[in-house]
Amino acid sequence: MFFAYMFVDVMSPIQALMESEKGWGPDTFGTYAASEYIVNVMGFLIIAGIILDKMGVRFTGVLSASMMFIGALIKLIGISDWFATTGFHDWLNTWWVSLPASAKMACFGFMLFGCGCEMAGTTVSKAIAKWFKGKEMALAMGLEMAIARVGVFAIFSISPIIASKFGTVVAPIAFCTVLLLIGLITFIVFTFMDKTLDKQLGVSEEAGESEEEFKFSDLGKIFSSQVFWIVALLCVLYYSAIFPFQRYGANMLQCNLDGISPSDAANIFRWFPIGAAVITPFLGNFLDRKGKGATMLMGGALILICCHLVFAFVLPETKSPLIAYTTIVLLGISFALVPAALWPSVPKIIDEKILGSAYCLIFWVQNIGLCFVPKLIGNLLASTNENNPAVIAAKKAGADFIPYDYTVPLVVFASFGIVALLFAIYLKALDKKKGFGLEEPNIK
Repeated sequence: MFFAYMFVDVMSPIQALMESEKGWGPDTFGTYAASEYIVNVMGFLIIAGIILDKMGVRFTGVLSASMMFIGALIKLIGISDWFATTGFHDWLNTWWVSLPASAKMACFGFMLFGCGCEMAGTTVSKAIAKWFKGKEMALAMGLEMAIARVGVFAIFSISPIIASKFGTVVAPIAFCTVLLLIGLITFIVFTFMDKTLDKQLGVSEEAGESEEEFKFSDLGKIFSSQVFWIVALLCVLYYSAIFPFQRYGANMLQCNLDGISPSDAANIFRWFPIGAAVITPFLGNFLDRKGKGATMLMGGALILICCHLVFAFVLPETKSPLIAYTTIVLLGISFALVPAALWPSVPKIIDEKILGSAYCLIFWVQNIGLCFVPKLIGNLLASTNENNPAVIAAKKAGADFIPYDYTVPLVVFASFGIVALLFAIYLKALDKKKGFGLEEPNIK
């Protein structure tokens, strides 16, 4: 997951370079970012959940890691200089001419990667729930998320450096593709450990972890659960204000801090996942021993709202790097509060035998937002800056940096946070009424 998170955001800190080197404008970049989720939205994650519950974490994990690596390889080929010399590249340019051939190929690879990445995320969650049931589940999930988020910190740190060192945006993508191959190998190692655990637990077949076998009709129990939909909608709203923002965050800092370099912007933004990574294990430990999961969800949404409003209205006026650093770290703390409380809460409301499907269905709902929001933000950024004199002048001059105004997209991100906060408040009230145990500790 560390390497997967690196690959997801490998292009984020070099968005300006993608525009100057490959001709990817904000709308093209938004289409590319959305492509990660499109097949998941069309129903793949529902199938992934069924595969996970029927076939178990070992088979599904190897499958998902393989899909990530193959998808990364296709994306790497698509943006390579070699691909631009092929006849297939020329054919791709004959349709949907507003999207460069390199972007079409990259989108296809990113689609396949996205299917594998989301399937891997649910597989990891079910694996941890299996290994740490009745123990430090939130701490274990928190540590896994912290390690993954360090991947975002790492890639925001090194992606601009690698691109500059080799003089091309292709180099960091190639680097992360090799890392995904290593990630596939590490999961294969885990499968042997998991098989040993099954023997220790006296389980002969992995798919038979629960007493009752999964049935397709069990999906109806998930869809008919009110609390499931509250959690799923809270998830999609909150993550829609985080992951799409990561795609544009470095460029936003460039624009709001008077055209600082891509590497300087990335150096500021990279502290976002570090704030989350540092605090997540402590929050997980607190949840395991003290509880208060629903309260954490409310606090995380509130911090998210404040951070996006600061980026929208305070940072452009002050141009203060200190405010930028502080807000980024606070956003990271928000990103720790919500997932640390959200994912360990799902086993409290869903039966174990359909837990994989529940995680996948939540990810499916989440992916609907993550698919359309990046494209929405890209289109908003392009349309609201259509008559921006600074943008027009920079484009006419053929400048490497385009000073976009990010106010409207940031207000949209804050709006997602406001609705997420309302769902978190309702979830806490529902938990108090029905006793799901979301406020109770995990350790029994």
